[in-house]
Amino acid sequence: MDTKANTTDDHLLQTVGLAAKQLGIEIEVLQLEPRLGAVRADALVRVRHGGQEILYAAEVKLGLRPATIGAVIAQIEHLGQPALLVTDYLTPTLADILKERGIAFLDAAGNAYLNHPPLLVWVKGQKLTQPLPAANLRTRTFNPSGLQVLFPLLCNPDWTDRPYREIAQLAGVAHGTVGWVLAELPTLGFMAEVGGKRRLLQPERLLQQWVEAYARTLRPRLLLGRYHADALDWHKTIDPVRYGFLLGGEPAAARLTRHLRPGTITLYGAKLEPRLLLDQRLRADPEGNVEILRRFWKFDNEDPRITPAPLVYADLLAIGDARCLETAGLLYGDIVARFGR
Repeated sequence: MDTKANTTDDHLLQTVGLAAKQLGIEIEVLQLEPRLGAVRADALVRVRHGGQEILYAAEVKLGLRPATIGAVIAQIEHLGQPALLVTDYLTPTLADILKERGIAFLDAAGNAYLNHPPLLVWVKGQKLTQPLPAANLRTRTFNPSGLQVLFPLLCNPDWTDRPYREIAQLAGVAHGTVGWVLAELPTLGFMAEVGGKRRLLQPERLLQQWVEAYARTLRPRLLLGRYHADALDWHKTIDPVRYGFLLGGEPAAARLTRHLRPGTITLYGAKLEPRLLLDQRLRADPEGNVEILRRFWKFDNEDPRITPAPLVYADLLAIGDARCLETAGLLYGDIVARFGR
């Protein structure tokens, strides 16, 4: 159990509880980190308003932003029961996104959405009068280099028992980085020794924490360039390997699911490739529909043209629109099925 995480979550729950009282809402924390079937929430809370009581599984988050809201939505929807997002602050735009998805929330500024007939609470636009501490990643495991170590293990959990040096090569990190990540994982409840071998525990929850932290910390560091393309159909016929790239994000998801018509193109490679920019007539644009990111892992995928499925899933959640969230849900089942092998 992560005591530091529990302390942070409990403090934010209390702070949000004080703000909720101004709306006539009382929050009672019944349990931290309850197990709910195959998943685990941050807390189990009872919400009271008037004579009505609602039991919620709560996810507690700090520092939400557009790039991470998709991952948080996925975490909440995977809880499989009435769920509540508790956070420090939600902008009106993020509040609208959550309301549209039907996700209940309370924040420390007094913004709220609860729709549990006959109870309906909808408040947005409230500002924090005193900023709370910045988001805490809690452990080094979820900093950029730690996320690189976790990535191959999420792609192939059997690699968890490989020697440190091999994991370091797969992850593209120093040998010592693997040592402290694998030392922390048991204390976080994500790894144990079973039959003399290291094994991942709660891989689904680890995946959800990984995709959120990836969007927050590692992904922004990987951006090599963003461009505009007048047309995107070339993703269907291009051989990305010819340019030293792999398809990620929406075009990779389209190949995996046959479900999505991409509105953006994501490519991963070692460097920018001028031939691609010329061949596809890409123009530099900080808001463009084509992004090129640095490849950070050192192993081959089953399909050499696309990134591994956990990264495709993470990219879709980072985009975060309804189309991508739906497609991410389709991918999630296949990813989780691999954990059970």
